[in-house]
Amino acid sequence: MEEPFGIAGGGGCVVNVSKIEDVRDEGDVAQEIMDVIKGIGSFGEYRRTQRKECINLVRRIKLLVPFFEEIIELDNKPLPDSMVECLCNLKMALVCAKKLLKVCRDASKIYLAYDGETIMTRFHALYDKMSQALDGIPYGELGISDEVKEQVELVSVQLKRAKRRTDTQDIELAMDTMVVFSEKDDRNADSTILERLAKKLELHTVVVDLKMETIAIRKIVKERNGQNAESTHKMIDLLNKFKQIAGVEVSDVLNELAEPKTLVKCPSLSVPHEFLCPITLEIMTDPAIVASGQTYERESILKWFEANHRTCPKTRQILAHLSLAPNFALKNLILRWCEKNKLELPKKDSGSAEADSSSREHEEKITALVRDLSFSHLDVQRKAVRKIRLLSKENPENRVLIAKSGGIHPLVQLLSYPDSKIQEHSVTALLNLSIDEANKRLISKEAGAIPAIIEVLQNGKVEARENSAACLFSLSILDENKLIIGSLNGIPPLVDLLQNGTIRGKKDAATALFNLSLSQANKARAVKAGIVTPLFQLLTGRNLGMIDEALSIFLLLASHPEGRNEIGQQSFIETLVHLIKDGTPKNKECAVSVLLELGSNNSSFVLAALQYGVFDHLMEVARIGTNRAQRKSNSLLNLMSKCEQIL
Repeated sequence: MEEPFGIAGGGGCVVNVSKIEDVRDEGDVAQEIMDVIKGIGSFGEYRRTQRKECINLVRRIKLLVPFFEEIIELDNKPLPDSMVECLCNLKMALVCAKKLLKVCRDASKIYLAYDGETIMTRFHALYDKMSQALDGIPYGELGISDEVKEQVELVSVQLKRAKRRTDTQDIELAMDTMVVFSEKDDRNADSTILERLAKKLELHTVVVDLKMETIAIRKIVKERNGQNAESTHKMIDLLNKFKQIAGVEVSDVLNELAEPKTLVKCPSLSVPHEFLCPITLEIMTDPAIVASGQTYERESILKWFEANHRTCPKTRQILAHLSLAPNFALKNLILRWCEKNKLELPKKDSGSAEADSSSREHEEKITALVRDLSFSHLDVQRKAVRKIRLLSKENPENRVLIAKSGGIHPLVQLLSYPDSKIQEHSVTALLNLSIDEANKRLISKEAGAIPAIIEVLQNGKVEARENSAACLFSLSILDENKLIIGSLNGIPPLVDLLQNGTIRGKKDAATALFNLSLSQANKARAVKAGIVTPLFQLLTGRNLGMIDEALSIFLLLASHPEGRNEIGQQSFIETLVHLIKDGTPKNKECAVSVLLELGSNNSSFVLAALQYGVFDHLMEVARIGTNRAQRKSNSLLNLMSKCEQIL
């Protein structure tokens, strides 16, 4: 069964070798290769998950253009058989490259994140094919210039180096994907992770992106024809969660209509693309131009601005101003087209005035609640902060309105109140507000906010501590906050929660500590705070279901000298070997990654693992493990071979 978009395991691209004879007769294989490269050069943007790899591959391919130009300039001079075969192999590889790049441009973004290791396996197989073909070029028989020869050899070296890379994955993306697909807890802290993942995949706002993702996933489902049902269900579930974040109606992905709602009455019509709003994909009734020159339905773009966005939804560029200009020319074209096709434009909702009135009342209600936060009576404050907590949980618009009404300052002030319920509601409301990117910055800039959240984490009641940890995680998504939280002594209470908290508290603490430990300075702080002991307990306490999370943090700590030194004090290597032998596929993948990181910096870890019998288990993982686990295992086996040679 062929995988979606031609994503085959191992990354091979099957080409009929008998074509070599045809190419030799035509003598224009170099020109055909140039046509393939030209097609590759026209692809444009790639999905963010593989964008860097795609850009590097295209750059290397373009470096080969002068070589093929020199081949073409040989005119009708017959090419030696070895060169014909070499060119054919290069053409096969470049055709594979074109298919792979097309996948990375068009395939489901969620699929590319979920099965990113399969894609990387394809890239590595491609690098191998290309470098082998380039190494076989008979330069002496062709009269290729030294300058071009050096350039081709440089490409070959770069391809081999790229093939040897064992970890090109975005570790933050990998962790977020792992948490999203494994967690069943549907709290706001998870919404923060979902929000970050949606932004990384560029599926967080523009409706057209979500529509295209729906179509891409529907194509996967059709091509799989019932196979891989579990992963398919996970991808559909994640897409629906992204739609909720963007405020888009969730519907049946498999049966959702791709056409705009306004065409239901007249399904035979195909509306010109330029008549559709890029945000809603519905025909525009009041088109308006923004500073970037793009046109949107006025109501849709105003909602975009009201949600605190300052960019053009389509081009992503920051707008010089938020003024709108009516697009009369386009409106007239739409009206004429509708008249010609006897299609009535959707009427504006007659209740829009009532809706505006209701919206104003809602804003006034939030403003009044924010005022009550500073009221002198404790009961009034307690009721107000509880309502603010609930409203901030409901939808993105409320989060913006609460912050716009000045709600962040009094919420921070309430964190220091001795009343435990007020404290809990306040920190949870701040957690909910922090889901909004702009609010993260506002909370971070509020004087005393982060120290007050850390204080609640240290001394608050159980739920308040847990939500404080989740709030610190949310704020630490901003890189500057990672160092601030670490320097304000926020790591020790997180380590304490990791060791002594409830299962939910441990998960909140682990997620926050992972994010903070992406900073090199915080790795040393975490080790000093005693993080290794509770992490080790998570590895041995399988009923907690947090082995992968613990190993992910260990992987970060293993890249720091103090982390490696502390890990070496535990019976840690034996536990890693045990997980490589008997763990889940994901456990094995993470454990091998940690052992490889340790062994790459200190051969004593490798020798200890060998004493515990890791070799046979690694051979098994290299044979049947996940794609990433196979690559890591092979790298670790190579490292062990070198260690044995030294001994």
